[in-house]
Amino acid sequence: MPRKGQRVKHHKTAWPKPRGSRKNTNPDPLRSLPMTAYVTAHLEWMPIAGYSEDTVRGRRIALRRFLAWCEERALREPKDITKPILERYQRHLFYYRKADGKPMTLGSQFGCLAPLKTFFKWLAKENHILYNPASELTLPRLPKHLPRVILSIQEVEAILREAEPVTAPGLRDRAMLETLYSTALRRMELPGLALYDIDTTRRLVMVREGKGRKDRVIPIGKRAAAWVEKYLQESRPQLAVGDSETLFLTDYGLPVTPEYVAERVRRYMAFAGIEKPGATHLLRHACATHMLENGADTRFIQALLGHETLATTQIYTHVSIEKLREIHDATHPAKLHRGAPDVEDDEAGT
Repeated sequence: MPRKGQRVKHHKTAWPKPRGSRKNTNPDPLRSLPMTAYVTAHLEWMPIAGYSEDTVRGRRIALRRFLAWCEERALREPKDITKPILERYQRHLFYYRKADGKPMTLGSQFGCLAPLKTFFKWLAKENHILYNPASELTLPRLPKHLPRVILSIQEVEAILREAEPVTAPGLRDRAMLETLYSTALRRMELPGLALYDIDTTRRLVMVREGKGRKDRVIPIGKRAAAWVEKYLQESRPQLAVGDSETLFLTDYGLPVTPEYVAERVRRYMAFAGIEKPGATHLLRHACATHMLENGADTRFIQALLGHETLATTQIYTHVSIEKLREIHDATHPAKLHRGAPDVEDDEAGT
């Protein structure tokens, strides 16, 4: 009998994945632009300089957006771009409205402008232009937002219980969820785990080329390690096709992708009746917040999350409200006592 707010689970048959891919017949409208060749060369240079694939992908989207804006204004050569032109583009982003009428967030504006500074710096360094017009471009200040949603311990446990380990995919999903909550891995980091990256005996996980292409070693809890060991012994041999070294595999024996992991988390959130925005990152936020509330040091949380600066980690100290609530209850003079008169009675007697 499902609980209140809980969705009934329906297990679908995993049919064979269709082969082949659709060919893109739409020509690139920006391909013939003179500045496109410089952008292409810049994007080819980035992996050589050590930038990750995700960074290159994001820079490509931002630079193509700028190229389309320049083409509408007949700006086709790098030498045509000046600081006033870039400031004009910055104002365009600020006043731009999306299809729903909402403006771009400051984070999105920053993501469109920051790649331009790197691009024009590279152009000047390679002597394609005489000076860097973006050197003094002021980027928007990013606001420091708290996480919108923090799952409680009870909510996390409800999500974990929905992954019933009665089948090979269910056991895999339970091991994935337990690993995410125990290690606070990013959505992009879990699919990159290989068989030799996790030591269930010493309870260690080796994260290779995380955000910023940085490696780190983090612990994994006893319960999560036990579920991973059970998955390795009972579930993974049924899912494996070939000699893949990836730790977590899909129903087709392929390595899981970040999108696949997020879809599984959202699936079990829906089964648990938890309708909150987000997926994989919610378990990462929950791990950091719950550990802080139980007395973990901020420096340890920084190492666990893989943050470059402590300032990024300190955002969780604002989310962790339990200690502040305890101090407030112990020190604030306005307290609720049993048998005290109602607030309305006090107000009527004044």
